[in-house]
Amino acid sequence: MKVVIVGGVAGGATAAARLRRLDESAEIVMLERTGYVSYANCGLPYYIGGTIEDREELTLQTPESFKNRFNIDVRVHHEVTEIHPAEHTLTVRRLDDGSEYTEGYDKLILSPGAKAIRPPLPGIDHERIFTLRTVEDTFRIREFLDREQPRRAVVVGGGFIGLEMAENLIGSGIETTLIQLDDQVLLPLDKDLAGEVQSYLRGQGLRLRLGTAVTGFAPDGAGLKVLIGADDPVPADLVILAIGVAPESDLARRAGLTLGQKGAIAVNDQMQTSDPDIYAVGDAVELTHAVTGRKTLVALAGPANRQGRVAADSICGIGDRYAGAQGSSILKLFEMTAAATGLNERAAKAAGLDYEVAITYSASHAGYYPGAKNMTVKTLFEPTTGRILGAGIVGFDGVDKRIDVLATAIRAGLTARQLTELDLAYAPPYSSAKDPVNMAGYVIENLRAGLVSQYRWDEVASLPTDGSVTLLDVRTPEEVAEQGLIRPDAVNIPLDELRGRLSELDPAKPLYVNCYSGLRSYLACRILSQRGFVCYNLAGGWRFWSYSSQDRVHDATPTHPCGLACGS
Repeated sequence: MKVVIVGGVAGGATAAARLRRLDESAEIVMLERTGYVSYANCGLPYYIGGTIEDREELTLQTPESFKNRFNIDVRVHHEVTEIHPAEHTLTVRRLDDGSEYTEGYDKLILSPGAKAIRPPLPGIDHERIFTLRTVEDTFRIREFLDREQPRRAVVVGGGFIGLEMAENLIGSGIETTLIQLDDQVLLPLDKDLAGEVQSYLRGQGLRLRLGTAVTGFAPDGAGLKVLIGADDPVPADLVILAIGVAPESDLARRAGLTLGQKGAIAVNDQMQTSDPDIYAVGDAVELTHAVTGRKTLVALAGPANRQGRVAADSICGIGDRYAGAQGSSILKLFEMTAAATGLNERAAKAAGLDYEVAITYSASHAGYYPGAKNMTVKTLFEPTTGRILGAGIVGFDGVDKRIDVLATAIRAGLTARQLTELDLAYAPPYSSAKDPVNMAGYVIENLRAGLVSQYRWDEVASLPTDGSVTLLDVRTPEEVAEQGLIRPDAVNIPLDELRGRLSELDPAKPLYVNCYSGLRSYLACRILSQRGFVCYNLAGGWRFWSYSSQDRVHDATPTHPCGLACGS
């Protein structure tokens, strides 16, 4: 059996190694257009910023190491220009000299990845405009930085690559502006959760221009200007385009293979295309979302590696199947971490799902142990069953392990009740007796049981101002003086004084209660509801509302102001 693999990064390299482990006699040929295979795509921005100092660290394997260890014929600078399915052949161009030859196959795996989007804007081909997708791109940018010593940079796009590049450019002492067409960065997060990220980034010196469209580029002395419509252009010595990627599916299209969303290659759960002898994996393929069951695109390394393994197993007769992706992702931004898994609100609405949201604010470990830092956890759940649909977390320490637990819970179909029952490791330096994941489950179960009703940050401005409702703030007067009220007509009665001051509240008026994080206002609602008041708790409290509704400096307070984690 002869297997040819087109593309030698995550999915292709994984498929090649797995094939060899399963079939020692197979002839395996890997064709890669660039000069590198099996490289750490996700590490490229960190080489540019100097965190990774040795360029050799970026490549996990070389053509020589593949040959020596796996007996795989790896050919770099070889581009497949045509697939001929009926003949089971490929047309291959040697990029070093332009010559072409024909390569036959019994089975073919396509792992072409995705290409960086370069829109047809005026001036887009300026020599100071770069994209980052390959190792060669990385070296070009790094060499430019070393040679030109730019003072000002513009990053276009607020996704993973754009934000990682912005962090590394600022770390290199370069004044950096990030321009984003959407009104938020990090689209895997909802806008309200992204507000905290944006506030933190501004505090780190990143100039954010959200909801702004780049309309072109123009020379400006030795540098260039980034044009943004009628607004003043932004001067730059360097521009990084990071506005997204598109599936590299031209080969598949010309070969007559079925395509799906956004031109991605359609595959079944064994990674087979519409041609039974051709498989496809990685960023170029259309997947099934593990939560909604709908078709989607997920350009992440984890799914690509898993798909490569499934394709190899399928070719070798092992009945493995790809069960879909849920988009679990995580990002380091200076000292902050942002992570997401499953559905956010936009995706849940697009899928027509009935969902509710719980927002909790929990310490990374026991508050009495030094160094505890809070994290904001937003969890989507199905109200009828309590099934967890998605989660986003923004914080510092411990975000990674919580998002992984929640990703596992989503994949296993766990409910909020089952989150409360998870027996997670606890010691004061690592967690609390009730872990943040447990806490999310407790809060959801309280909502489902009707022990508390909530209102959301975006409902505050629309609450009646005619005196028919009461906005009650149960923070301390000192907190209110420092932070302000969510609305001028809110009444401040500290939680610890509430029982003695109930006469100041009209039981005929619904109460909309808030504190800093949602804990004390929850306790207030339990007091009030048992005394006949109709009470709603502000999800996430003043803190979450403030990040979601306005730009402000990030609150780096390491522990909860009332000394407790937001709880049940």
